[in-house]
Amino acid sequence: MEHQINEEIRDPQVRVIDSDGTQLGIISSKEALNIAASKDMDLVKIAPAANPPVCKIMDYAKYCFEQSKREKEARKNQRTVDIKEVRITSKIDTNDFNTKVNQAVKFLKSGDKVKVSIKLQFRKGAAIHSELSSQLLEQFKDAVAEYGVFDKPSKVEGRNIVLFVSPKKQ
Repeated sequence: MEHQINEEIRDPQVRVIDSDGTQLGIISSKEALNIAASKDMDLVKIAPAANPPVCKIMDYAKYCFEQSKREKEARKNQRTVDIKEVRITSKIDTNDFNTKVNQAVKFLKSGDKVKVSIKLQFRKGAAIHSELSSQLLEQFKDAVAEYGVFDKPSKVEGRNIVLFVSPKKQ
């Protein structure tokens, strides 16, 4: 958001706050500009919607620098959440299943969301192993329940049953 500074402020009356935070009251914008110039600082409109608009006497370049520093620090501490996918077939063996569960737990511990998809197999128009897939999904839910939260109930997307798991908040 760009602020109006110095001569850009065209309002006849403004409420002025000094650089140390004390209020100088409602004065004309020319007078406020003269006060800011005498202190070798800028007059910055910080609340244009107020009646009368609020202006502050400050070093605008320093303010912009500190603002950009704060935004950079916020971006540095920000973490993007990735969605990792774990694919399972309905005829999976127990050791393979445990490997997939461990993989999902590792993703959840690192703070990523996990998309679990079980491929349904179709033969002659009828879904085979659909009840087996549902049982497998329930087993998977039980296995990762202490590490993740289930966002929505599982749903069928095309030939897959999909479940989304988010990491638990510490």
